[in-house]
Amino acid sequence: MNLDDYRAEIDRLDETILRLLNERSACAVEVGQLKRKAGLPLYVPCREREVLDRLASINQGPMTGKMIQAVYREIMSAALAMEKPLTIAYLGPPSTFSHQAARSKFGAAVEYLPCETIGDVFYATAKKSADYGVVPVENSSEGGVTETMDSFLQTRQTVCAEIYMPVAHHLLAKGDRRGLRRVASHPQALAQCRRWLQRELPGIDVAAVTSTARAAQMAAEDPQTGALAGELAAEMHDLQLLSSDVQDEVGNMTRFLVLGPVNPNSSGQDKTSIFFSVKHDVGALYGALSIFKQYNLNLTRIESRPSRNRVWEYYFFVDLEGHAADTHVARALADVERHCTLLMVLGSYPQQISEGTP
Repeated sequence: MNLDDYRAEIDRLDETILRLLNERSACAVEVGQLKRKAGLPLYVPCREREVLDRLASINQGPMTGKMIQAVYREIMSAALAMEKPLTIAYLGPPSTFSHQAARSKFGAAVEYLPCETIGDVFYATAKKSADYGVVPVENSSEGGVTETMDSFLQTRQTVCAEIYMPVAHHLLAKGDRRGLRRVASHPQALAQCRRWLQRELPGIDVAAVTSTARAAQMAAEDPQTGALAGELAAEMHDLQLLSSDVQDEVGNMTRFLVLGPVNPNSSGQDKTSIFFSVKHDVGALYGALSIFKQYNLNLTRIESRPSRNRVWEYYFFVDLEGHAADTHVARALADVERHCTLLMVLGSYPQQISEGTP
């Protein structure tokens, strides 16, 4: 076959793909109508996981699993938009890493609502001005996001999915590095690039701002200001990428949680998030945590936050492998609760398994 033959074959295949996509979309619309009649949620994380896992198992290449997942993310995003217009709240403005994380989960076809603070994302989801919310919860180099944990204590939102996103910071600007007088970014981004800044731009002013997107906007307005931000910010603000991957830690990753009304069924590979406080007794915390070992449950995260009601008392946030509906998990949580003054299950959801995920 020559070049024209291959192009004709691609045109024929595109027509077939387009026809099949429309057939799939018609099925998705019917599914959405059935869900609405039954009062079921439109977004079902465990079904999403099932579809992606099945496609990965039958994929024979040459497209990689990551490529297939990216394509089907947009297919499923379009299907959700046709079933019902969805609004996703995130920590804005547009082009933040939270925006990128939300796009990686829900695709480009849904509506996005930028919020000024993490607390505003919780509020938008709780008040139904957004169907779902996306919030950062921890970073692999900087640890937990305290505003997210405190917001859980105040609003008790349900977690229905998680997103792991590699965080790559780039130095962006209108001009070149020699003309820079300051570098702006979110405090977390500045902390993650601290050693690079000291080594590559010694003595330059560093400005902490509300978001990486705000830093990019400042860089677009002032040629003497550089921004530490992602590639999406460079595209949206027409900035040059002066230096790539300037974060200090290789494999820097941020984990996000999806807030929403869904309580996903068990997928077989799940995670459960809880928080609890223990009685002010000797060994109370040890007694609670030892129960997880008795039931052979792996804890993937534990962090503490001070109680706002009593001095020197704390809430503990824990992620564990398994679903709250699993018999051994349910029994463990019931036993743990006997040691607690409060125990709240924030949600059980499919673990994200993909390239780059810990």
